[in-house]
Amino acid sequence: MATQAAAHWVASLSYSSLPPGVVRAAVRSFYNWVGCAVGGSNHAAALIARKSLSRFFGAPTSTLLGSQGVRVDAQHAALLNGIASHVHDYDDTHLETIIHPTGPVAAALLSFAQSLDRPVSGEEFITALAAGIEIECKVGLAVWPSHYDVGWHITSTTGSIGAAVAVSKLLNLSPEKIAHAIGIAATQVTGLREMFGSHTKSFHPGRAAQNGLLAAVLAADGYTSSLQALEAKRGWVQVVSDDDKLQAEIQSLGDRKKPWEIEKNAFKPFPCGIVVHPVIDGCAWLHGELRRRGLDPQGIKSIQVSVHPLVLELTGKTKPGDGLEAKFSVYHGGAVGILYGKATPAQYEDEVVLNPQVISLREKIHATVDDRLRADECHIVADFGNNNETTTGRIEKHVDHAVGSLEVPMSDAQLTEKFLDQCEPVLGSEQAKKASEWCWELEKIGDIRQIGEVV
Repeated sequence: MATQAAAHWVASLSYSSLPPGVVRAAVRSFYNWVGCAVGGSNHAAALIARKSLSRFFGAPTSTLLGSQGVRVDAQHAALLNGIASHVHDYDDTHLETIIHPTGPVAAALLSFAQSLDRPVSGEEFITALAAGIEIECKVGLAVWPSHYDVGWHITSTTGSIGAAVAVSKLLNLSPEKIAHAIGIAATQVTGLREMFGSHTKSFHPGRAAQNGLLAAVLAADGYTSSLQALEAKRGWVQVVSDDDKLQAEIQSLGDRKKPWEIEKNAFKPFPCGIVVHPVIDGCAWLHGELRRRGLDPQGIKSIQVSVHPLVLELTGKTKPGDGLEAKFSVYHGGAVGILYGKATPAQYEDEVVLNPQVISLREKIHATVDDRLRADECHIVADFGNNNETTTGRIEKHVDHAVGSLEVPMSDAQLTEKFLDQCEPVLGSEQAKKASEWCWELEKIGDIRQIGEVV
């Protein structure tokens, strides 16, 4: 029985049994997530949700990251921090499933940890975080790709299960109660891909965090569910997917010959769909090459981009109307890469999306599918000439692996730069540095509940 086997694995997990690579991956994942949550805390999606729901807030136990110490009840903190951490599409990605794993799990786990009347050590927190992400990604692998192809947002549909596991681990629940928590979470399936490009996309991981937290606390007090919630004929896997690799994925938990799923986590250098990253990477290189040659980007006549099929399926918006839509436009990503040499949240502000120079260059980009290319690969051909057509030429760039991929991972220094870039406008320079140092020390933290003092 896969559900109960997963529950037994979670219950038996200890910090001392975690491989060093898993601990490091958990710290990096949490660090990146905090930066994203702080950076997204002032986005309209987060602010509207906070204002609309404020009348329902309960006991102020848990920090809203980036809010200068404001606390709300754990359920709403899980929702709102989950929204904020995903709204810029800057969070981590499990590349095999396109799950953004840390958002739902960390949002639930942190808010619940802060609601407890006892200290929660960094080691305890890391163990629960790793457990939640591992189960979340294993069930994602079990239903990939048909689950995603039919239209489910896999981050939130699996995220509630991962969040329930993490909170259950922090509660030290028995295997049977963890299985019940998985079932209560599994029945709360949230997230349609139709919502991509709107505020509701970021609602998905927030709601998944909230659902998972609810599942764990109900199970802790004896609330029951099916103990075969994942694998049964009318259980989660069979209902939401045409694939069923669950048994094999659960059996591989803790296999010392294989890396953990959290170790496969990748971090985004650009705040948009990860399939656009090769194009931005290549176009940012093109920006530097044009400058080196003394050429004006506006002199480009056309840009041909060959991409993996998922790129146009997920990010084929040719005329994005605002920053959220632009995150699903390979054309916008390429245009800002060429014009600015980078793509940070600033390049996805509405005013940049509507900038005539950006629009002009965006219209010169033509993307075509090449089935031979991997998802982190692309080929770019730029033809250019000045106004008098006396200077013409062609520049080509092949991106074999985009920065942020497992082959070209972001370093700790790059993650720190990304963290500070997001947090300084919200917290101020000095406080952002303190928050960065604190989060990097997660493993040594005596009480995770103190995070409110730095973010």
